[in-house]
Amino acid sequence: MAGFDENLVREYFELNGFLVRQLHKYQVHSRRKRDEEEIDLLVQNPGWKPSERKPGFQLFANDLPLIRRAIVAVMGWHTSRLTPSMLKSGSKIHDFLRKEVIDAANDFFSGYEDLPDGDTNKEGLMRVLVLPSLPANDPLRSESIKQLQDHGVDAILTFPSILENLIHKVEANLSYQKSDVLQMIRLLKIYDMVKSPQGELFDVERYGRGKR
Repeated sequence: MAGFDENLVREYFELNGFLVRQLHKYQVHSRRKRDEEEIDLLVQNPGWKPSERKPGFQLFANDLPLIRRAIVAVMGWHTSRLTPSMLKSGSKIHDFLRKEVIDAANDFFSGYEDLPDGDTNKEGLMRVLVLPSLPANDPLRSESIKQLQDHGVDAILTFPSILENLIHKVEANLSYQKSDVLQMIRLLKIYDMVKSPQGELFDVERYGRGKR
């Protein structure tokens, strides 16, 4: 399911105006991954402009215009409940944050004029982790966020937020034949198996429609 999870995240960023690069379409099992193979996705926002406002640690759609570029790791632990102990032992999280991986990611962005030499700071290249969710209640929630930040994660996205945004943006009267993910969401909406987020059930600012 790793490929499907990555495609879902890719569609989310592309539908919100990002350029997305998936560096490889294979999985490594029989050897140690090379530095660039720890990267699931690289995303670049061509419409980014400097702003005094900073994105929150948990990202929603209205935070995306504040992101210039990011390295993205996708953790599709859909059937496992996230805990601080899981984060502590999650080797993939630690691997994607290694300096060598960040350096490899910066090499891919080195051709862009707005990337200063040696730019590895949070403004230049965010480290975004995609997770099923965070624990709902404290102290587990606060402890999980602290652990992620201590390890060097700049922001997280959750799959519920991604799915809510995709459902909101997909239009039933358009054909998405170039995307299996978006076409499936469209069919679910056509046959009334899923409803667009609306009313008070969802915070409209998540979709960039609220006041900034």
